[in-house]
Amino acid sequence: MHPRQSIMEIFSTFVQFDADRFNRWATESRLRRSIQSCLNRTPQETSEHFWAFYWYKLWLFTETKLLAKEHLAAYLQESCYWASQKTVNSFASTQYKLSDCFQIAIAQVDKVLKGFNADQGFILKNYASAIFSSAIRENLRQNREIDICTDWGLLRKITKKFLVESLQNAGLLLEDINAYVIAWNCFKTLYIPTHKGTSRQISQPGNEIWEAIAKAYNSQSGQQVNSQTLEKWLLTAAKAARRYRYFPVDSLNIPKGGDDSWEWLENIPGTQQESLINEILAQEEEQTRNFQQTEINKVLVAAIAQLEPQVQEILQLYYAQELTQDKIAKQLQIQQYTVSRRLKKAQETLLRFLANWSKDSLHISVTSDLLKSINILMEEWLKNYYGVV
Repeated sequence: MHPRQSIMEIFSTFVQFDADRFNRWATESRLRRSIQSCLNRTPQETSEHFWAFYWYKLWLFTETKLLAKEHLAAYLQESCYWASQKTVNSFASTQYKLSDCFQIAIAQVDKVLKGFNADQGFILKNYASAIFSSAIRENLRQNREIDICTDWGLLRKITKKFLVESLQNAGLLLEDINAYVIAWNCFKTLYIPTHKGTSRQISQPGNEIWEAIAKAYNSQSGQQVNSQTLEKWLLTAAKAARRYRYFPVDSLNIPKGGDDSWEWLENIPGTQQESLINEILAQEEEQTRNFQQTEINKVLVAAIAQLEPQVQEILQLYYAQELTQDKIAKQLQIQQYTVSRRLKKAQETLLRFLANWSKDSLHISVTSDLLKSINILMEEWLKNYYGVV
């Protein structure tokens, strides 16, 4: 895949696949006209970081969220592509192809935007890359689990929240969903498999269990439903859960409606746009971010230098050579649990250094959400740092 060069391309084009390979950058004409209008107003701004921050602020504070989200989805196409390709290469045996992983990841744009905090000095692309990779891996893991489960094993594995969402997605009415949930609760309470084994081996409950489930359901619901009906309900629920797990992704790459179905620019009041641009220009956002990135590099490099030599070697093997803990242990002739403990301690040390820097330099209160964001940033930094050292 060849990277995009101009601001026009970066914020208005989308990856198009052909036979699971990158084919071309497809232009969304409405987005192109939108970014062209912005560039006409502010021709001196040629930094992609400036415009990413601009559209993020529009998404965050104005009513033009759809337009801003589309521009940011275009902007994040390359991050999504490389995260997908890396995952596919790491899981060569998976049935999911590059284009499948790409669609799983790009569907997380809302999650990226909601979780990103520009005031913490992070870069949107780096944050998105970590979220995309995590989403793909979790999706593959969950789908593999669901593939191997029997219907009864699946029903014991899923949560109430997932069950409700599955039934809603299947189009059931609220009254029916409530009945299915009660039946599912009775099933999980009364059917406890006695043999040891995995979810794929859990078989259908016996007649006595079904009668007990029916009795419990009728007592809780005040209705009279036989065991055969409850069995059908639960099988329907299992089918809905499998279908929901593989819900079709509505690709952000596909233009909605005809080319002239509406004009994006009609949704942007000129005075609002001018005001926001002036505000962003006044913040000198790009210079501040570059400075913060430099300071973050200094903090983490200094922190690594203070670690014990063997711990530094473990980080090198783990992030640069991507060795497993077992392979690191064999190479260093130590126990695997020693590698795990020292690796975790090193990560915690670096996280503490970075959190203290954020508190002292950026005057940000260290919260659990901030620590999660900093941890994502640190992991991304370590991968990049050891990839070039």
